Parts: sequence; C-alpha cells; structure tokens
Amino acid sequence: MAKPYFRYIPDFEYVDRTSSGQKISDYTEVKNLFKRAKIREDILNNLGFFTKYQVIGDERPDNVAEKAYGDSNLDWLVMLCNNIIHFEDEWPMAQESFDNYLINKYGSYENAYATKHHITSQVKDSQNTVIVPQGVIVPSDYSVTFYDQGLDQTITRQGAYPVSNYDYEVSEQNKKRNIFVIKPFYLALIIDDLEAVMPYGKGSSQYISPGLVRGENIRLFQ
Repeated sequence: MAKPYFRYIPDFEYVDRTSSGQKISDYTEVKNLFKRAKIREDILNNLGFFTKYQVIGDERPDNVAEKAYGDSNLDWLVMLCNNIIHFEDEWPMAQESFDNYLINKYGSYENAYATKHHITSQVKDSQNTVIVPQGVIVPSDYSVTFYDQGLDQTITRQGAYPVSNYDYEVSEQNKKRNIFVIKPFYLALIIDDLEAVMPYGKGSSQYISPGLVRGENIRLFQ
C-alpha cells in the first residue's frame, strides 16, 4: 500500500510566533506545502501511459484510486494525473452538494429549471454536409437559410432549442467526469519520481536533513 500524499512532503521549521513560543529560538514544524508533486512532462504528454475513466455518481478520488489500483491512498495520483489543484472547483460535485449549489445560485428549483439560453440543433444538407453544428448559443427565434445543391433549392430550417439552468449545470459537471488515470504498470515509476524530487538537497544554510529545512529566525537579528 502506498503512503498517503502528505507522508511524501518534507517538513519546514518556521519561527514560532504563537503564544506558546516561549523562547526566541522556538520553531514550529509544519509540512512544506510549496513542495508540490508533478508528473514528468514526457509522461503527462504521452496518452500511452493513461487510461480514460468516467467518474460515476458521488465517486471521490480515493474511490477511483481504490478501483484503479486497489489502494485508496493513491487519491493524490488521480488528482495529479488530471492537474486538479482545487478539488471543490475541479471535481464533479456529489449530488447533495450539487443540489445545494443550485439553490444557492438560482434561489429556487423553479429558477433552476428556467431557460438559460437556446442552442442549435445540428443542420445538414441532403449531401450530409454540416451547415450548422450542434450546441452553438443562439437567439430563441434562430433559423438558418441555405442553398442545398443536392435538392437544387433554398432551404430554411428552425434550429434552436432551450437549455435550462439545470441542464447547463449538469453538462458542466459531466465535463469534469471524464478524466485520465495512469496505468498500474507505471505506478512504481511515478512513486520513484516523487520520492526523488521531494527530499531537500544539501547546500543551503537552511538545510537540516533531506526531510527538513529551517527558515531564518529574523528575531535573532532584531
């Protein structure tokens, strides 16, 4: 079983400025969140390393990791593969959160199901050439007139249909459901890279150990 993500992150000591800091040399040890893992570009840009995955229902990254690797501790890898930093904004909402979001944004379910805009239906001519693609936002009374060479005549089509606020928000959430997960065969490679880049290197006055650096104590110089 892999370690949880924060076990890989090295520590940082900074001057203790809380009421519990009794001495000028007191430090507090925390995780250095500025040390962030990143998948190598040569891997990230090669689709051969990844498998497409669709997030189902209220699945979280740990659920996906359990399915993909049999290890929920690899939830960080699921997010890393998709460059997700802000979970609440970039991962599909659970149903209860989505319902609350609709009410907070639109005020009521009635408003949520009101029409947001109109979009085009796909329009083709008799030779199967696309005249109007599907999904373009247009006025509610939109129509298109074109000459159909196959029929040798001018055609007018009404090509717009309404999209509710609810349908729009569901569509936005569904876009987030299509993700990539790295193939299990390459797990060891990713973890080896992570363990190589996270430790601190020697050569700095702040260096204490591969897993710890210490910030400057400005108070010592005041």
